[in-house]
Amino acid sequence: MHILIYSYNYHPEPIGIAPLMTELAEGLVKRGHQVRVITGMPNYPQREIYDEYRGKWYVTEQKNGVTIERSYLRIKSKPNLIDRLLLELSFVFTSLPQAFKGGRPDVIILTVPPLFGTLPVTIFGWLYNCPVVLNVQDILPEAAVRIGLLKNKWMIRTLAALEKFAYRSAHTISVIADGFRENLVNKGVPVNKIVCIPNWVNVNFICPLPKQNNSWISSHQLDGKFVVLYSGNIALTQGLETVIEAAVCLRHIKEIVFVIVGESIALQRLQKYCLLNGADNVLLLPLQPREKLPEMLAASDVGLIVQKRNVISFNMPSKIPLLLASGRPIVGSVPATGTAAKAIQLSGGGIIVEPESPDAMAAAVHHLYANPTLGARLGNAGRQFAEENYSLEQALNRYEGLLSHIVANRKSTLGILPKLNSKKSVVDG
Repeated sequence: MHILIYSYNYHPEPIGIAPLMTELAEGLVKRGHQVRVITGMPNYPQREIYDEYRGKWYVTEQKNGVTIERSYLRIKSKPNLIDRLLLELSFVFTSLPQAFKGGRPDVIILTVPPLFGTLPVTIFGWLYNCPVVLNVQDILPEAAVRIGLLKNKWMIRTLAALEKFAYRSAHTISVIADGFRENLVNKGVPVNKIVCIPNWVNVNFICPLPKQNNSWISSHQLDGKFVVLYSGNIALTQGLETVIEAAVCLRHIKEIVFVIVGESIALQRLQKYCLLNGADNVLLLPLQPREKLPEMLAASDVGLIVQKRNVISFNMPSKIPLLLASGRPIVGSVPATGTAAKAIQLSGGGIIVEPESPDAMAAAVHHLYANPTLGARLGNAGRQFAEENYSLEQALNRYEGLLSHIVANRKSTLGILPKLNSKKSVVDG
């Protein structure tokens, strides 16, 4: 098949959807398919175009058999609402010529958000009579409104209309959790138009490693420490102040250190909060190179998943499969009825505590610190669940099966995906 992936984010961006789409594209190439990726100039998470791409309108690259076609983005490091709108519109207009450069694909995968990407992809799909698979990573504008990120009524109405258009025009909608499917069905999307394929992790790249002789531990002076790790995006949905306050609760135990790894601008704000609260047991580090990720996860004794209590129920952090695959127990400070809590509970790999409660988080961390056997049991269960439900090979099988079926017969996608191996499936449960 000739597959076109339309994704705003891609390699070399280190977190979020970029590594996932990179693994998907390269995995499909290894299986003999021709894959072309249309993406923007890399900028995430710093919100600045990377130096080697700055000042360029178009760049075409080859990486591991994938043709990558990048286009100009209008981007500001501290965007307001108009800046965000202009950013998305710049990708709409500059990416469309790229789409026509490589000829007609058999099928297109479009990742959303951003929702505005629906426009060029739909035009391209119509002109070439090519089916579009909408890969939904978050549901906008609902999620953004819920956390207060989006308040402009005109923008909310515009995005809501665009959301309906995206669902209606797509041939198939791929969602990452059951909560997404329920949300879409409630909005009138036909259930047989939706397939659920969870985000994945390369279980050969991320795997349980011993803490002994770990160079990442040594380089950050963490030898002999019980490391509680949060790594990834630092946004309004997390509320990492809770982590810092939990660290303060455990200051009297000198072996326990909280490590927060994230984007530099966000770390500056957290540094001020640490100083204000006397949290001298918190280590703040910039995002690490992806090749250091296995060592960094192996350096931890506990991995944190953190959400505010008002986060919409279907939100599913992509770091959950990563933490489970690393064989380390999770403390999930997340809403009890949400998709994240369900995934952690089904995995058997972690403990759920009340969100935005430093005392509850601190108590769970202390419980794992005092009971290493419990931590090992949770970590082993999480690793097994990741292998059974979140492996990259499983995701490739499911995407390849889905795309092949669409290309061969566009009339129906019902019942085409195999069941996941675990009886406690986050997809079929």
